Amino acid sequence: MRKDKRQNHELRNIEFICNYTKYAEGSVLVKFGDTHVLCNASLINKVPNHAKDNNHGWLTAEYNMLPRATHVRNDREATKGKLTGRTQEIQRLIGRSLRLAIDLKEISGYTIHIDCDVIQADGGTRTASITGAWLALVHAVKYMQAQNLISYFPKIKQIAAISIGIINNSVLVDLDYQEDSSCDTDLNLVMDNNSGIIEVQGTAEGQSFTKFELDKMLEIGSKSIKKIFELQNIHI
Repeated sequence: MRKDKRQNHELRNIEFICNYTKYAEGSVLVKFGDTHVLCNASLINKVPNHAKDNNHGWLTAEYNMLPRATHVRNDREATKGKLTGRTQEIQRLIGRSLRLAIDLKEISGYTIHIDCDVIQADGGTRTASITGAWLALVHAVKYMQAQNLISYFPKIKQIAAISIGIINNSVLVDLDYQEDSSCDTDLNLVMDNNSGIIEVQGTAEGQSFTKFELDKMLEIGSKSIKKIFELQNIHI
């Protein structure tokens, strides 16, 4: 039994609060237990040159952890003059994942800029960011249709993500910080609603893992993501 009394394959309590901020075209506060991330989708009436040349729209993402998101205060990365490698890697992951959700030709001439700000961190901030940002994206595209910026609502693949780990030879899903920092294997899984895998990030920490264990983690992660899809659908 885990410290919060969850079973190994049980998700934390997941909550989506939509329209959390006033001005963003799409805004969602997502909570995975004690991990809270504010996801804002902003609509910008321009695109980078490479998208303009291909008659595409664009989607990009930024990720940030606020100074008191953890038990000690961390300086803002802006004060240091550069982003850490971890921050760059996470925001690229968010952008890659969400660009697969929508055909960018459907939003030609526009950029959707996703901002994921971690208010409180207790493990799984990147997977919570992707999951909440997808919902913010949907609301932003709905705004575009309501404002007649696009003539119809495009088909959007559903995207969600979850963390999985191996601790003492047991597979656990949706790790909190304590579990994540002590696991033997740490894996992040991003999938779409067609059972397609978008990204797998798996790392052996204490000891290597087998193909059988990898398959088991993917199986359990896939089932967990299907449950998250059901929760997202309530807020569309």
